[in-house]
Amino acid sequence: MGNAARKFVDLIRQSTAKWANWDPPIPIPVGAYGRLNNETGELDIEGNIYDPEFQVLLDKVDGQLKLADFLPQIGAVEGDFIVCTMGVRQKDLKIDGEIKVAGLAQASIKGEWQFQRGKRGALLIMHNPRQEYVPRGRVLETLYKVPELKDMHIVNSIFKCPAYTIYLSDKSGEKISLALTSNGNASEPSQWWSDTNVSLLRKGHHKDYMFTPLYGLKRKLPLIRRLMRDSPVPDPEGDDFWVDVHVPWDPLDEDGDEDYSLEVRRNF
Repeated sequence: MGNAARKFVDLIRQSTAKWANWDPPIPIPVGAYGRLNNETGELDIEGNIYDPEFQVLLDKVDGQLKLADFLPQIGAVEGDFIVCTMGVRQKDLKIDGEIKVAGLAQASIKGEWQFQRGKRGALLIMHNPRQEYVPRGRVLETLYKVPELKDMHIVNSIFKCPAYTIYLSDKSGEKISLALTSNGNASEPSQWWSDTNVSLLRKGHHKDYMFTPLYGLKRKLPLIRRLMRDSPVPDPEGDDFWVDVHVPWDPLDEDGDEDYSLEVRRNF
């Protein structure tokens, strides 16, 4: 297909307001900043707020905040996280005598996913994810003063997990079955089983939190000087100086290419 990565990122963002990593084994660290690549949907990282070089920039506008004292916080382990985009239906996995896979009945994640014919659908599964994030409150408000972050997007949070699956459908109306099975040995990671091996199905497993399938992005809030002193709109505080990032591309067709006709029809 034309642009699988950008189509997958676009579909997941519509469902979660977060940004998908098309290649989860490649880390996206908390505090990274850069610009979204319009062609791939990936974040082109240019630096990190926790780099020593960035502290030099921060000291020029604020001599008090030391980011070494505000390292990323790690949240609690969460339950399995499954995202199905519009047109994707999840069903129970039917286990019969033809499927002979050890540990399938006891699998922590198992199911069938039916995709709609003629449309792309996306599936994202994270096993026991946990969040890592920039400490809330003072940090982002102070970073707003750094001029080098103008027009930059900053990774304020990430989801990491020890096992993931991502899939982008091929528009054929296919059905795929997946399960995360264990051999009963706690020292070994669970493994994925699937009844298909198509090119746009990606999965991984590890005993540690090695994968980053999903992350949050923020950009500077454009501040417009208010014309009236009694404006009811309050001044931003804390993390409100940063807002969610919008996609930099026009509406996409089913193959991930920009479809300018969709934009024209939407404006009428």
